[in-house]
Amino acid sequence: MRSPDEIKEEFLEIYRKNITREGSDKLLEYLLSPKSDFFSAPASTRYHSAYEGGLAQHSINVYRCLCDYLSRQRVKDVYHLTVSDETAAVIALLHDICKINFYKVDFRNSKNEQGVWEKVPYYTIDDQLPYGHGEKSVYIISGFMRLSREEAIAIRYHMGFSGIEDKNSIGKAFEKWPLAFALSTADMEASYFLEGSDK
Repeated sequence: MRSPDEIKEEFLEIYRKNITREGSDKLLEYLLSPKSDFFSAPASTRYHSAYEGGLAQHSINVYRCLCDYLSRQRVKDVYHLTVSDETAAVIALLHDICKINFYKVDFRNSKNEQGVWEKVPYYTIDDQLPYGHGEKSVYIISGFMRLSREEAIAIRYHMGFSGIEDKNSIGKAFEKWPLAFALSTADMEASYFLEGSDK
């Protein structure tokens, strides 16, 4: 497993190379500031990338999966989906920005290998801004830089049918904005196949 510093450096390299729109520098300043735990946070409590730096690693994984999906000839020829490098980086790297300051470490009792009870750390949720999931990411990003409608919809619906939204709305979003489906697919691929709880 890579160190949080290595993960952070890769994230910064992708971000700085691809995301240059107005306000992106301020957003990056926020991610790097003491007000944000983006680079130390996990991506989940236990399901995928549940370790220090897991959120940034998950974001990179989603970016790689999305770029691979978008490079397919069928996606370009049949789905007519052509996306700028900046849009791909924005939606993939920032789709889960809603998880900043979302998890905290707590302790519980567990028996060790010798059968002795000891306190062990684990991640739990402490949502300081209960504003949904995808919509919360859109809200946070929009405080720093503008998103296109297509980008906002993709981030909003990146959970796909595993989210708690109205299923008809998800289907309509995927039908009207194929980029939303692409991001959801990349997110699921990263979560379940690259990072599953046993990885």
